[in-house]
Amino acid sequence: MPPSKSSFLDKVLGRIGRLDKEGVQTVVQRLARERSFLETLFNTIEDGVLVADETGRVLYFNQAVTRLLGMQEGVSEGQHVNQFLPDLDWEKLARFDKSGGIRVTRHEFEIEYPRPRLISLYAAPLDGEAIGSSGVALILHDATEARQKTNEAIETERIQALTLLAASVAHEIGNPLNALHIHLQLMERELKKLGAVVREPGPVAASGAGRKTRTDSSGGEAVEITQKLEKYLAVSKGEISRLDYIVTQFLQAIRPSAPQLRMASVNDVVKETLELLRPEIENRGIMIKERLARQLATSPIDAAQIKQALVNLVKNASQAMTKGGVLSVQTDSGVDGVVVSIADTGGGIPQEQINRIFEPFYTTKKKGTGLGLMIVQRIVRDHGGRIDLESRVGKGTTFRIWLPLYERRTRLLGARHD
Repeated sequence: MPPSKSSFLDKVLGRIGRLDKEGVQTVVQRLARERSFLETLFNTIEDGVLVADETGRVLYFNQAVTRLLGMQEGVSEGQHVNQFLPDLDWEKLARFDKSGGIRVTRHEFEIEYPRPRLISLYAAPLDGEAIGSSGVALILHDATEARQKTNEAIETERIQALTLLAASVAHEIGNPLNALHIHLQLMERELKKLGAVVREPGPVAASGAGRKTRTDSSGGEAVEITQKLEKYLAVSKGEISRLDYIVTQFLQAIRPSAPQLRMASVNDVVKETLELLRPEIENRGIMIKERLARQLATSPIDAAQIKQALVNLVKNASQAMTKGGVLSVQTDSGVDGVVVSIADTGGGIPQEQINRIFEPFYTTKKKGTGLGLMIVQRIVRDHGGRIDLESRVGKGTTFRIWLPLYERRTRLLGARHD
């Protein structure tokens, strides 16, 4: 193996005894400049750099580490690294460092302080391949956004697979549903004619006031049968309508259309949504509280799609409450965007259900399709926005939608001139 290139410090140490006062001063100044350069370099990178000695005590960390782990300069030095990374197996790292050889280890774990993040950690001994212990360098990479993008990509792939598998099935279901709906209407029409015939007077006998009444008992039985058939028909029509709604929701979920963005007021969309659903909400004995920002900037939105998203959220909120509940709808100005909050005073969503709440076909309602929130999430994402959820069991749930004030534009590369 070729010998490694000697560093400046190695050269200095080889002739340290021959340096005079000015030479030593020059060396110290150069080392100070190199240290300053390295510290500036480490503080400009996004990944955290942390150095621990052979016992696990912190010797150095850059500014990225302070953001990731909440460490403080002048306070955290000298403390054990496990105080900030409790899931790190320091004893295992120390054994690798002591054994020598080429060794780089990688770990991935979650931290909760100062905020929940997923951290990818790379560890390598400071003395390279040498046997013995002189400390370990830890590189901390924030992998939270990468995991979120991976989850979104997996979700997109799952939805696309679902689309290919079920689009034709939904179409085939829709055709017989339409036929059933038409024939139920024809049956209803003929049943009305039958009812009119059954109710016509048959053989009659004079009554005390000169009125005419049927004398045969079969006529009364026919009227009763007709009334029962009308009830059964009404129930059938209702179930056909519900199935048609499910198929429509499904097709909207798997065949999304790109939003047609126009500058519009989110406040206007909120008002239209509440006016549409107000009779239904108030009929359930639920009070509506509106807090709309007075001066809310217009946003590039597809008003029809945003209205569809809000209708789904408001319906979910009202259905989560019983009589006496309160539905709160609020708009605010956020950072480079507008925020719409929809809160209920229902039973809340348990922690084990929150992670699945946006999954297709997952629902906590007896007659839910499990597609409403999926459609809401897709609409918000297509607008370049975000949707957040906060829920407390027994207290209620709040959905917050953030929509950008500015339309995202495609950045084009300039022409290259050689």
